[in-house]
Amino acid sequence: MGLSNLGIFHTAIGVVAIVAAIIALVRRGKIDLQQFTGKIYFYCTLVSSLTALGLSSIKGINPGHILALLIVVLISAAYYLYAKKQGNNQVRFIENFLLSFSFFLSLIPAINETFTRVPIGHPLAKGSTDPLIGKTLLLVLVLFIAGSVYQFRKQKEINKSI
Repeated sequence: MGLSNLGIFHTAIGVVAIVAAIIALVRRGKIDLQQFTGKIYFYCTLVSSLTALGLSSIKGINPGHILALLIVVLISAAYYLYAKKQGNNQVRFIENFLLSFSFFLSLIPAINETFTRVPIGHPLAKGSTDPLIGKTLLLVLVLFIAGSVYQFRKQKEINKSI
């Protein structure tokens, strides 16, 4: 597998973030920064994205670095809306989308790295262009779109009831 200490730390924190997001999405239908799972997702995603900047098999800036920075921007914007726009339920639509989109983007390298490394010695995929990775990412995209529609509808109901 050949991970550096930073790579091991990055992976462990990233797995915690993904698990927290899945728990939040299953329990509440969204990543809610008021909840413990939402806070865990936010902080672990922040750390995981920042540590990704120190990881690269290619010299210089690569697409993974850009993705990590985009995720930092998305979760930071969502946190700003959460912290500074309390009581404004219209911005919850944007906050929900930003957190869900950051989760979706986090799954791209997670799926790629997992499928090209596991099981050790006989990985599921031969490389990032393997059809299995493409099909899995397509499924995740469909789930993201369906989840976003669900979140929008749920937030609309919440806003009407207030």
